[in-house]
Amino acid sequence: TYYYVKIDNENGLRMNAANEPTLSADTTFTSFHDYQFVENDKYNIGQMGRRWFGHRFYFENTRNFNFNFPNLISSSPLKLKVYLAATAESTTNMEIKVNGVDAGNLSLASVEYGILATESILNNNVESSTDNVTVDLFYNNNGNPSASAYLDYISIEVERSLIAATQQFQFKNNNAALLSGVGSYNIDNATAIDEVWDITDPYNPSFYTNTENNSDFSFKTTLGSLKTYQAVAFSDAYIPRLLSNTAVANQDLKGSIFLNAQGQFEDLDYLIITPQFLLTQAERLANINRIKNNLKVKAVTLESIYAEFSSGMQDISAIRNFVKYVYDNSSNPNARLKYLCLFGDASFDYKDRIQNNTNIAPSWMSTNSFSLTSSFVSDDFFGMMDPNEGSMSTADKLDIAVGRILADTPQRAIEMVDKVESYYNSDAFGNWRNNFLLISDDVDKLSDRLLQQTTDEIAEDVKDSKPFINVEKIHTDTFAQETSSAGSRYPLVNKAIFDALEVGAIVVNYFGHGGEDGLAQERIFDKINAQELNNPNKLSCFVTVTCEYTKFDNPLRKTAGEFLYWNKRGGAIGLISTTRQIFISVGIQLNTTLSQYLFDFENSQTMSIAEALRLTKNDPAVTNNSQRRLVFFIGDPALRLPLAEPDIIASKLNDQDINSSNITLQALSPAKIEGFVSDNQGNILSNYNGTLTTTIYDKNIQRSTLGNDGTTIDGQLITMDYDALGEVLFRGQSSVENGAFEVNFIVPRDILIPVGNGKISFYSKTNAPLSDQRGYNFDIQIGGVNLSAAEDNIGPDIELYMNDESFISGGITNENPTLIAKLYDENGINTASGVGHDIVALLDGDETNPYYLNDYYVADVDSYQNGSLSYPFRNLSPGLHTLSLKAWDVYNNASTKEIQFMVFDQDQSLEITNVLNYPNPFVNYTEFWFNHNSSGVLNVSIQIFTISGKLVKTINSQTNASGSTSSLSRNISWDGTDDFGTKIGKGVYVYKLNVKSALTGLKSERIEKLVIL
Repeated sequence: TYYYVKIDNENGLRMNAANEPTLSADTTFTSFHDYQFVENDKYNIGQMGRRWFGHRFYFENTRNFNFNFPNLISSSPLKLKVYLAATAESTTNMEIKVNGVDAGNLSLASVEYGILATESILNNNVESSTDNVTVDLFYNNNGNPSASAYLDYISIEVERSLIAATQQFQFKNNNAALLSGVGSYNIDNATAIDEVWDITDPYNPSFYTNTENNSDFSFKTTLGSLKTYQAVAFSDAYIPRLLSNTAVANQDLKGSIFLNAQGQFEDLDYLIITPQFLLTQAERLANINRIKNNLKVKAVTLESIYAEFSSGMQDISAIRNFVKYVYDNSSNPNARLKYLCLFGDASFDYKDRIQNNTNIAPSWMSTNSFSLTSSFVSDDFFGMMDPNEGSMSTADKLDIAVGRILADTPQRAIEMVDKVESYYNSDAFGNWRNNFLLISDDVDKLSDRLLQQTTDEIAEDVKDSKPFINVEKIHTDTFAQETSSAGSRYPLVNKAIFDALEVGAIVVNYFGHGGEDGLAQERIFDKINAQELNNPNKLSCFVTVTCEYTKFDNPLRKTAGEFLYWNKRGGAIGLISTTRQIFISVGIQLNTTLSQYLFDFENSQTMSIAEALRLTKNDPAVTNNSQRRLVFFIGDPALRLPLAEPDIIASKLNDQDINSSNITLQALSPAKIEGFVSDNQGNILSNYNGTLTTTIYDKNIQRSTLGNDGTTIDGQLITMDYDALGEVLFRGQSSVENGAFEVNFIVPRDILIPVGNGKISFYSKTNAPLSDQRGYNFDIQIGGVNLSAAEDNIGPDIELYMNDESFISGGITNENPTLIAKLYDENGINTASGVGHDIVALLDGDETNPYYLNDYYVADVDSYQNGSLSYPFRNLSPGLHTLSLKAWDVYNNASTKEIQFMVFDQDQSLEITNVLNYPNPFVNYTEFWFNHNSSGVLNVSIQIFTISGKLVKTINSQTNASGSTSSLSRNISWDGTDDFGTKIGKGVYVYKLNVKSALTGLKSERIEKLVIL
């Protein structure tokens, strides 16, 4: 308990003398009921929830606990409680004795799937003839050496004679609550007792005075309720502990929270609650939302909330009470608080009992601490604002959209806010914003068929209701399953997920089994993959309604969801994810309901992701009200899906009206699509200028899952037929001038020959002002063959580089280089994925592990003949590598190009090569160039010496952090002057290049010569 002490000229609250009844006593008490217990908080068995346990019975299976009750009344039984838990795969038991006499035997059941421990309680009356009571516990593991038992507490209640000593003591008599009239308490040997305080109401105590310090002291009180008293000996006064640095600065959150910078009342849209040490980044996040979302935001420290709402003590109720104060005191109901962000990590350990704890911004922990389906951690507690809510009952509803930024250090906070900031930047605008990726688990058992069925239904619903969205499905069971020493695996699924994420998707929805280490039993995307993902400026919102994927409240075990969120090179901008095991039935309800809210918008005005989750949790379609608490939004709760504005309209196909055209785009035929960017009324925006990305899809493809695991229903193998988006026939860029555009390309030979409707997907970006637009068309007919097509027997031209176009074959990279390919063909490059006609890369000639790169290729602006692709490799082994790339033109003519590069692990060595200055010789300007293998910032120092060794110039600079190696650094220049700005003489000079990695501290040095003319 914490108390504030106010020091001024006014008296504080004082106790009053108790009002004793004037009537004579009906009952006299000469005894009281005393209570002692043993309870230590050392072990949280499941590393979740509020329940902590003390002594562990493992190797040491016997323990004894001693109690002393002076003046114990032996004729009155002791009330003994022993509360235990056990983790064992078979039934075990605990034998309990009091003073050597059997008091009971507790059976502890075996654990089951999803239950981490079982518990049992002994509640018996026992006898003791002495004041000293010993409780012995003997644990029998029944031959199970891995079994453990844990003691929660032992409590003993006894009846003692009301005899005082020299020390204070507390007393009560349980019988007082059962009687009526007046009662008298008679205390024997009370000479040292100065007063007796009635502390039944701790906020309004009263006192009885032993005026003469009589040995026999009595007082009277009314009966009918249980009252608690403290016998006070001033010689044994309890002295409160004064904490250090306890001065409390004046503050008034209630008086200032609604005041803006001008001191005027202003309603708040958004609260960010943060510890003081993360306040700087919380303020950054607040400012981003002020600018980008026009929200009224304030960041408030936990320390100030505790100071005003819980006497300075950590208390999650104080946080909620403050939030409710803000919610309740808006100027009108329509101006109430909408968003709440808990800025900081959380932990099951509120009291910092474990190492490396992350109890930064505490969350609600359930009392249930053993069940992976019924235990939960939840921030919903802070968003329940209605009267009588907050007990976390199933009827409680969310009134505020709540999110959490998982940050435990200032550096991590910087990185997470950097990601939010990047989400709004120009580089994040791209056609990936039209993509929605869904991934389903395979069918390991009968109920799993619902996983892929539900995923496909969600995909079809979104495709039908929002046709501009390009829906990609990765149904795991469509791919070949392989067997390894670690179990069944889907390597092609893992590769497909990586490719889809690096191409980009605005939402990624996985539905299936999972856990703290990743997705699916077959590890189709694990926590290592989450850290390796390299998708900067294409940050997805991940929906992972699976078990424990983001169980962030356990600092002792980091999860795949956390790593995905913390990924500095990309990963997730936010997650709708789970912290415990969730039932498939609940997952279906949550997933199907969530997609309705997440994509419920007119034009592009979506609600925030956290708001969509709030409405989902409140929706009656989600019938399991307790399990909805398992689902969190990790991220900025005001964040919206960055969908482009409508509308881009295709008006003509090969000079004919596209809506009435009878033109069919045949294989090898030329295509010209014309159109315009329009306003909401369909009129051309004649002042619009930007860059358009057009993607042409072939007709939908019919696919089927394989039933890899052999699961059957009524004797039939469970498979699923489904529609998949057609192959990409063309993806290129065009200029939009005065609102109009033209797209030209040659239809690849590898189309599906039957005639049917394809799809055109448009995405356009303009920088004045920064905005983006979207569009689609399903009227385009594709099929057949152009029999009069001109001949072409020449394959495409290919140029290969690693990391940037200055790379020379044989150069160096780190272990995560990026392949850059520049391609040209007079008729264009084939991306239609005909059999054997993919753009494919082979590393070191390994034909068993090809890299299919069709989805990475984009034609250049206003040219279907030229284009490029960038592909990030991951975790290449150190040493020399040879990479070959084969590409086909639309006529299916192939070309192959090869490049070599040397990989150095940037964490083991910092390598610099090809050190030079250019031009050399020079007169008054030169640049220093060098190749390196670092993906982080390099601190560079160049010292220039005369031939005799005199230092004349020092240049300090840094390279840019690119996230992948930038093979060539050439941003350091020199004008030929010394450190004082004086031009130095002509001649030969020596320069020493020193490079140090800011990330790893590794260093490298080279010496070269230069000539000044």
